Amino acid sequence: MAKQKKGVAVTRESDFPEWYQQVIKEADLAENSPVRGCMIVKPNGYAVWENMQQTFDKMIKALDVQNAYFPLLIPLRFISKEAEHVDGFAKECAVVTHHRLEKSPDGGLQPAEGAKLEEPYIIRPTSETIIGDAMARWINSYRDLPMKLNQWANVMRWEMRPRVFLRTSEFLWQEGHNAFANAEDCLADAKLMLDTYAEFVREHLAIPVIPGEKTPDERFPGAVNTFTIEAMMQDGKALQAGTTHFLGQNFAKSCDISYQDQQGTEQLAFTNSWGISTRLIGALIMVHGDDDGIIVPPRIAPVQVGIVPFIRKDDGKEEILAFAGELVAKLKALGVRVKLDDSDKGSGDKTWAMIKQGVPIRVEIGKREVAEGKLSHVRRDIGRDSKTSCTQDEFVANVLAMLDDIHASLYKRAEQHRDAHIVDVQNLEQAKAFFAEGRKGLVRMDAALVDEPAYAEIQDEYAVTSRCLPFADEGRKVIIGKAY
Repeated sequence: MAKQKKGVAVTRESDFPEWYQQVIKEADLAENSPVRGCMIVKPNGYAVWENMQQTFDKMIKALDVQNAYFPLLIPLRFISKEAEHVDGFAKECAVVTHHRLEKSPDGGLQPAEGAKLEEPYIIRPTSETIIGDAMARWINSYRDLPMKLNQWANVMRWEMRPRVFLRTSEFLWQEGHNAFANAEDCLADAKLMLDTYAEFVREHLAIPVIPGEKTPDERFPGAVNTFTIEAMMQDGKALQAGTTHFLGQNFAKSCDISYQDQQGTEQLAFTNSWGISTRLIGALIMVHGDDDGIIVPPRIAPVQVGIVPFIRKDDGKEEILAFAGELVAKLKALGVRVKLDDSDKGSGDKTWAMIKQGVPIRVEIGKREVAEGKLSHVRRDIGRDSKTSCTQDEFVANVLAMLDDIHASLYKRAEQHRDAHIVDVQNLEQAKAFFAEGRKGLVRMDAALVDEPAYAEIQDEYAVTSRCLPFADEGRKVIIGKAY
């Protein structure tokens, strides 16, 4: 009888979308909720988001950004102030119209008569307008600028084709909103925040990204410029990993964000906004995962080292757990996030749980290891059969370097995959042939080609979008392709 596979039920090559869903299930990250299009982020998934949140929060506070919180409900008149903005989100908005329920004739509940709101509220799809309203009150003088605000929150954009982490009606994110006295500083700050996103994603998620500017048709509603970092998934599709927006004075005009300059003249402020979300969890699954499941980059992994004691019929149990406990104490002293699974589950089940949850390093300790003063360890990025034996002290001495090496290995592998699947073409005929052949990856071509009528035909026929004008190409090239 063939040995039963305990990893993911399908492979990446056979069915990438199903593989993605199975990875989330097997790692116990999230599940669909009773609310259509929404998800429940389970403890394993939320622990990854918490580490992302805590890490990035430190980075933005170092840039003098302050956290605040603004209401979930936004008056409809606020959204309506900015015509282009509301057009961009109108189809995705969830609207609150009543403030009370009453019993219905069939014994259920219905909106109460007389409880209809005088003005509907929008469940925030983004907070430019309500934060702009607050900024209009808080900013009076040039001395109040720059103002840099961020909130960690949930937002709702009604999603017709939901996919856990990637596209859900409700998701978690941070949204930053900064105001400046002049356009130059505001634009520079929008680019600085993009650089900060790129650093975060590269240095903590081990995901290589392409920084660039969005083409006009892909800009955030109401923005003058939208900047993005684009990542490539293993199936060759792009994923927008973070965006920043230079809003000019568009929102300052509609929200009346003005200040007195040094000469006492009333001036409009310039604003920008920026955000990343829980879709980054989807990104790291699709960039780093293998046919056994997720691989969590060490710097944001909730558990960096998992310890599995191999105990048979309680033989040597006390000695094994004592040896493992010593290792736990030494690793914690180094600041390593470590978990000892001393549950009564079988060692095979414990091992597979750690594999499917993407724990970067797994340590195995049995009676023989204790007798020899050794342990065995396996790096998740290399494979479950690549086992190395060493003493406890040797492991402790090398574990931090090993975690860094895993990060570097994951990054290099993703970078090589990305670079191998970006194809340069000279014209739209070559671009069309690329997608017609069903090839995996993205196309890079002259930026002027997106203005030709034939490009719109390619977009419609092959579900292709313009991902960005890479900064590295100084806006002369555009990267196009399929995306999440």
